[in-house]
Amino acid sequence: MRKSERLVAATAATCLALAGVGVVGAQEAAAAGSGPCDIYAAGGTPCVAAHSTTRALYSAYHGSLYQVRRGSDGHTANIGVLSTGGPANAAAQDSFCANTSCVITVIYDQSGRGNNLTQAPGGGAAGGPDNLANATAAPTTVQGHKAYGVFVAPGTGYRNDHTSGIATGDGAEGEYAIFDGTHFNSGCCFDYGNAETSNNDTGNGHMEAIYFGNNKIWGSGSGNGPWIMADLENGLFSGVNQHVNTNDPSVSHRYLTAVVKGGPNKWAIRGGNAQSGGVSTFYSGKRPNVSGYNPMHKEGAIILGIGGDNSKASAGTFYEGVMTAGYPSDSTENSVQANIVAAAYH
Repeated sequence: MRKSERLVAATAATCLALAGVGVVGAQEAAAAGSGPCDIYAAGGTPCVAAHSTTRALYSAYHGSLYQVRRGSDGHTANIGVLSTGGPANAAAQDSFCANTSCVITVIYDQSGRGNNLTQAPGGGAAGGPDNLANATAAPTTVQGHKAYGVFVAPGTGYRNDHTSGIATGDGAEGEYAIFDGTHFNSGCCFDYGNAETSNNDTGNGHMEAIYFGNNKIWGSGSGNGPWIMADLENGLFSGVNQHVNTNDPSVSHRYLTAVVKGGPNKWAIRGGNAQSGGVSTFYSGKRPNVSGYNPMHKEGAIILGIGGDNSKASAGTFYEGVMTAGYPSDSTENSVQANIVAAAYH
């Protein structure tokens, strides 16, 4: 956030506090004036990957969000924002894709590190390349404007095996994503986050990605799902135990905020309604009590819609997500959630 933006946010927060809104309300109002990655940076845990097809995740971002390719002639077009720091220019996509079909070919990294997501190649669990998402299958509205999410049908996947700045080894990181909490299945594995660079299962602790779905093979929470869990490779974890952790609730908000973060012998799952309220902590504590997860062995690739070995039987919808350097504080994530709510997904 620039100095002038910090001053405006601080002034707004102070005025609201004096008006009786209170500290929390003031913080939420201030958060709404920045992008999620501005908030993470202010908290000392900057974004090292920032992906969204719906909006800018930095207040000063004015580049492309994603690229589409049309079926009629194979031509591509980059889809940007309507204004600096604003929502996607969905009208540009609609015009380019009129009277034909389009797929999403690239989801650009807004962090400046070049961690773009493109068509996933084959891996140890399934061949490739994977399918690309239908560019019009997940319409939404954000900041009062039409936009499109990334609709992942089984067989669809995106990946980057050559990244910059993503946590490796036991390094600390944070991740959040906005998903459609009503679009899921039990297939492995609808993930967003840190994975193997070889597209193969290289062992326990070689991944740290957000998982969403109702797969019960490796782990589960309370009820019948779906759950936010962490895909740490050879396990979907809902807490310290290998299988059931009943403090991890079933969640199915139409727009769902999902958070996973991890550092040396600590990690957490948080979640909430992306349209209202805050985020709750479903687990925060030590690494799983299974061999191979402490210390972690993260490799630093980024995946969306698939498992680390290119398992691609999953379904889900992605709207936005980031990965950070360092372990974000709960208060930073709470401010990010306030920004997400202010973006008014519906």
